[in-house]
Amino acid sequence: MSNNHGTQPVSQAFKPTDLPSLAVLRCFEAAARHESFTAAAEDLSLTQGAISRHVRDLEEHVDAALFRREGRGVRLTDAGRTLAASLSGDLDRLRRTITHAIAAGDTRQTLSIATLPTFGARWLVPRLQSFKGLEPDVELVLYSRSEPFDIAASGIDAAIHFGSADWPGAQLTPLCPEGLVAVVAPALAGHGEAVAPADLLALPLLHISSRPYLWDQFGQSLGGTLRPLRKGSTFDQFSLVIAAAIAGLGAAIIPRYLIETEIASGALLEVAKVPPATDKAYFIATPSGTRNPLAAQFISWIKGQVTTRARMPERR
Repeated sequence: MSNNHGTQPVSQAFKPTDLPSLAVLRCFEAAARHESFTAAAEDLSLTQGAISRHVRDLEEHVDAALFRREGRGVRLTDAGRTLAASLSGDLDRLRRTITHAIAAGDTRQTLSIATLPTFGARWLVPRLQSFKGLEPDVELVLYSRSEPFDIAASGIDAAIHFGSADWPGAQLTPLCPEGLVAVVAPALAGHGEAVAPADLLALPLLHISSRPYLWDQFGQSLGGTLRPLRKGSTFDQFSLVIAAAIAGLGAAIIPRYLIETEIASGALLEVAKVPPATDKAYFIATPSGTRNPLAAQFISWIKGQVTTRARMPERR
């Protein structure tokens, strides 16, 4: 990262004839949105090294430090925050312009969807062929988003949201609760030996940074101590928690819908269901007011998918 202190305004550092590439800007926007190079790399299907390299290139362009190191993570500097605020809207407008230009060239309809990264990769995308079967002429455009955003300004038609029923400027349709389960790899459990829920608390525990309370909640549900259960590794994406659990790095609490294949194959053992820790759930967000008519069809379809899954017997 640049050693400069970021006192020079970002706008003065750019040379109009020497703008950074779109790839560099996309990497910075993703890193700024997550304040995490790891999450940005997952969003864009790149390596963390590639994200870091592109951010470094942009810092040289603007002659200012855009991130500062904090422990193992990064945080935006004032210059980085200023640039990110402008760039996010600019990239969304560019995406809309390109999408509309493509759509204008043919008679196909476009539906743009924002999804949580792991939800999209592990649950939504594998089922989209079913939606395409209902709407074969619809072109889908998928974006990765982990936090609420200005959905009206973004031009995105629908977004998958986990959290409370609070998203300014959006209409929220309830989808489903999270359905958490505690799991462990067979190797860590002793290959075939029965595992009691309380046994998990003696193992290394894997945590998700967005829900650090999950193991505490689990321990309390077993009538255990109120002492925080924070030992073990922490990850900022469920996809990383899943990979770590399969590798035997520890026991994990994961939404069951994300690991149905691993549970069915025996790669992970489902030990216990975990009571919901909060009133948070999954919702589908659409812009308040006028919305793409296809969004209503998508909502109907995805609710049907969730209902079908809920009716299926669980394989233990």
